[in-house]
Amino acid sequence: MAENETLECITEHERILQEIESTDTACVGPTLRSIYDDQPNAHKRFMEKLDARIRNHDREIEKMCNFHHQGFVDAITELLKVRTDAEKLMGQVTDTNRRLQEAGREVTAQTEEVIRCRIQQRNMATTVEKLQLCIPVLEMYSKLKEQLESRRYYAALKTMEQLEKIYIPRVSQYRFCQIMAENLPRLREEIKEISMSDLKDFLESIRKHSDKVGETAMRQAQQHRTFNSAVVKQVGVGHYTKPVYSLNGRTHTHTPNGLLIDDDTGDEEEADEEVLTAQDLVDFSPVYRCLHIYTVLGDRETFENYYRKQRKKQARLVLQPQANMHETVEGYRRYFNQIVGFFVVEDHILHATWGLVTRAFTDELWNMALSKIIAVLRTHSSYCDDPDLVLELKNLMVIFADTLQGYGFPVNRLFDLLFEVRDQYNETLLKKWALVFREIFELDNYSPIPVDTEEEYKLVVSRFPFHDAEIEKQQDFPKKLPMSQSVPQIYTQVKEFIYASLKFSESLHRSSTEIDDMLRKSTNLLLTRTLSSCLQNLIKKPHIGLTELVQIIINTTHLEQACRYLEEFITNITNVSPETVHTTRLYGLSTFKDARHAAEGEIYTKLNQKIDEFIQLADYEWGMAESDGRASGYLMDLINFLRSTFQVFTHLPGKVAQTACMSACKHLSTSLMQMLLDTELKQISMGAIQQFNLDVIQCELFASSEPVPGFQGDTLQLAFIDLRQLLDLFMVWDWSTYLADYGQPTSKYLRVNPATALALLEKMKDTSKKNNIFSQFRKNDRDKQKLIETVVKQLRSLVNGMSS
Repeated sequence: MAENETLECITEHERILQEIESTDTACVGPTLRSIYDDQPNAHKRFMEKLDARIRNHDREIEKMCNFHHQGFVDAITELLKVRTDAEKLMGQVTDTNRRLQEAGREVTAQTEEVIRCRIQQRNMATTVEKLQLCIPVLEMYSKLKEQLESRRYYAALKTMEQLEKIYIPRVSQYRFCQIMAENLPRLREEIKEISMSDLKDFLESIRKHSDKVGETAMRQAQQHRTFNSAVVKQVGVGHYTKPVYSLNGRTHTHTPNGLLIDDDTGDEEEADEEVLTAQDLVDFSPVYRCLHIYTVLGDRETFENYYRKQRKKQARLVLQPQANMHETVEGYRRYFNQIVGFFVVEDHILHATWGLVTRAFTDELWNMALSKIIAVLRTHSSYCDDPDLVLELKNLMVIFADTLQGYGFPVNRLFDLLFEVRDQYNETLLKKWALVFREIFELDNYSPIPVDTEEEYKLVVSRFPFHDAEIEKQQDFPKKLPMSQSVPQIYTQVKEFIYASLKFSESLHRSSTEIDDMLRKSTNLLLTRTLSSCLQNLIKKPHIGLTELVQIIINTTHLEQACRYLEEFITNITNVSPETVHTTRLYGLSTFKDARHAAEGEIYTKLNQKIDEFIQLADYEWGMAESDGRASGYLMDLINFLRSTFQVFTHLPGKVAQTACMSACKHLSTSLMQMLLDTELKQISMGAIQQFNLDVIQCELFASSEPVPGFQGDTLQLAFIDLRQLLDLFMVWDWSTYLADYGQPTSKYLRVNPATALALLEKMKDTSKKNNIFSQFRKNDRDKQKLIETVVKQLRSLVNGMSS
């Protein structure tokens, strides 16, 4: 075992030695450390082994040196020989170097100069290169300044954009570029302020020129409508197109997509005619420029909001009318021109700029404006009392509506308002014609129209549809037409009213049937309200006498007959057959019938009043002993008046004269009866009764003379039957018959009322206190007095029996 260990130790030492020989000296440490770590005293054996190895190597070195010694000696010998030559060569080299150094000093100096020049050249090239980069920046900045000075702000913004995105980034390291970059935002703000100032000037400009723009647009719309009407008449085809409003010196038609299509079909003659355009009146470039500037600056929304806000304010100002606008048509025209001008500008902005104003915005503005316009017109038109002014207002409203309708604005509410204005127009017409009718009635002489020649007759017939076979058969002149001068004048004025009413219906885009209905309704108002009221007032006037009333009745009869001609007149105007369904009929028949009935009633009233006036002149001596033997003067005058009056009544139509005569006789009979039974009359003598009987006899004679033809038998005399039977009872003193036959249909005194007889008898009974009527009777025949008392008692019993 010891031997084995010794062999292993030896082998290990060999390995370590080989490792030491083959390994770098920096790594020998670990190898040597392993010698001490293996076994105790191992390092001694290793040292021994190491010494042996060193000695072995020394022997090998010695062998090699001995082998190469001669060569070494030879080499040393050669080196010694070479040293002498080397020293010589060293001297030569040193000398050559000295000479070379002396010769290169000038070259070195020139070389340094060349290097310096090369550096300068390189610096110059670099400078030129950098300047070539800076010069475009400076040129663009100079261009920017020129654009700002010439107020080409949109181009200036484009230049700024190029500077920021292209040119300045190339030379951003230079300070002047940094100053430029810092200055550009300030320039942008200045451009915004300047463009906003231009926009404000533009808004002020369009506010001032809206009136002129609107006037031009309305005139062109009117001309366009007139032209279309002429074309429709020629071609026979109605086609309403949008009114042309020139916006760039040529006419345009708006297409649905908002584009403007040029209409270059005009001939040279039309080109010669100067047409004012919107740009002739308003410069739109500021708003375009401002819009582009704010769009480029990314602040378009701010600009749009500001523009719309300002336009809304201007719209409110435009819609505010002047306080006295309703006084003249010029006030309305200025009002409409301003509104049209405002919306024409908005329409131009809508189509010429993309998105600055939208259709929704213009519609909102229009709806707001429309409500205000309707309220203003409704208020101010109510102040107008001149139909001509209302008609001119209507024409302006139609042109106004047509103009704006041509630009796409809905105007149905305006045409609805026109119907309200039409009612106002009709009211003013009715007021005007009321004055006309009153003047005609005041100037009328209420006598038949005298016609002296054929020409005069034809003139009257041409103004009024008068046809009378008997008068036409008369060959000789002069003639007299039954109606008075007011009849053809009234008829003519009614036709004039229809024409005036028709004027309002023009250009309302209504059918013939609707126009026909309007005319008939307005004419009915004229007849049933205005003319009827004038006739009623005329009839009630105190200065209108019986003769005038008779003529009024004759006049209304002829006017009533002429109503069918008025219907034909309206039919000829509107070409609408009267047989058409829902066609309104004229109410003139009822109007004139009512007026005639009122006149008849007034005749009866005035006739009775005249009778009362005559009766008030009666001066009976109620206590006279006997009558005068002739009728009273007042009564004869009354009868003469009635005769002459009823002669005039013969011209009255129908049974008016008969009714008037019967009414007068009844009123006369009643008045005479009331005179007898007057409570203030306390006593009546038999002589007064006899005188009163004479008067009644005259009345009966008048009734029997047939003052008005047409009465059958003694119909008119029956008006005095009550008086006749009462007077006969007292004149004959036939009380026994009266009392015996009372209540029987065949009684001789059937019309005598017991109360009436009692009242009159009591006025004759008591003669002892206030009269001496029965003094002779008391002396001659006291029995008669007792008879009177007996009759009074019986009459009272009859009266009491009737009351019970």
